[in-house]
Order: sequence, then structure tokens, then C-alpha cells
Amino acid sequence: MPFNFPILLTWLRVALIPLVVGVFYLPDLWLSPFEKGLASTAIFIVAAITDWFDGFLARRWDQTSSFGAFLDPVADKLMVAGALLVLVQLDRVNAVIAFVIIGREITISALREWMAQIGASKSVAVSSLGKIKTAAQMTAIPMLLYYDILFGMIDTKMLGSWLLLIAAILTVWSMFYYLRKAWPLIKETTDKMK
Repeated sequence: MPFNFPILLTWLRVALIPLVVGVFYLPDLWLSPFEKGLASTAIFIVAAITDWFDGFLARRWDQTSSFGAFLDPVADKLMVAGALLVLVQLDRVNAVIAFVIIGREITISALREWMAQIGASKSVAVSSLGKIKTAAQMTAIPMLLYYDILFGMIDTKMLGSWLLLIAAILTVWSMFYYLRKAWPLIKETTDKMK
């Protein structure tokens, strides 16, 4: 397993996931509900920044590796799933929306793994639609963790809920986009197996 600074940042993101969730389980004597939301939001934002930064540095310093390429999306999915589960428990996100987003991530990860095994991973490379979905999701989640009025005028409850709904719609759309792109290869491979 290679070890470099970009991979260290990815491991840091993995380590921050329990903190995003765990803050909400601290006694109210330690942190008020508002402070819990604020702390969780700050931790999530730091984790999200490491997501961008580790990839940027790996490419910039020519420190990309197959292990880093594996660990990075796993850390992303764990971070999103952990935050969504705590938001469902706090009744800030509908369980159906969380299921759609998490289910899509599992489906596309499995599809990418399978496509890599048959040597066709480029046919399910990240699309601009997937990047827009991720941007909406990664903006919505900290808003829903914060769950209060920001700067006296931004209703993060409402805006975060709308952005997450948009992310869920884009999630389904992008899943069908990837499946449609992969379908000819899936069909060809299964026809050979008959």
C-alpha cells in the first residue's frame, strides 16, 4: 500500500466521518443543539475540502496510485452515507431520498467494479452530470447539518432540502445514464456467458 500526502488526506477524510456523526451524540451539557449542528457542518466541510485537495495534489505531484483511486471514492461514499443516516435519524432528510442516494452509489460502484474487470472502465467514467449531482449533494448536506438561519437570511433547512431533492433526482438520472452507457457491454458479456 503506497503512502503519500494525498493518501494521508483521504485517510483523514475517513477519520472525520465518525466525528460528523458522533457530534450529535454528545450530551447537551457539552454542546447545545445549535453548536452540534455547527461543529458537524464544519467537520463535514473540512472533509469535503480534503476530497478536492487530495485528488488535486495527487495529480499535481504525480502521486496517483491504484490504491488512492480505490480509497478516494470509498471515503466519499462513506462520508455521504454517514451524514445522510444521521440526517434521517434527526428527521431532517426523508429516508426514501437517503435510500435513493445511497442505493445509487452502491449500484454505480458495483457497475464500475464489474466494468473494470472486463476492461471497460472508461465507459462508466465520471460524467458532468455526476459532478453536478455531487456538487448539489455536497452543498445540501452541510446545510442540513447546520439546520438554522445562516447570516440572518439564508434558510439552510429549506435550501438544503431543495438541493438534496435536486441531488436525488440527478442521482437517479445519472444512474440511468451510466447504466445505458454500460448496457451494450453488459448484454455482450452476458450473451457470451450463455
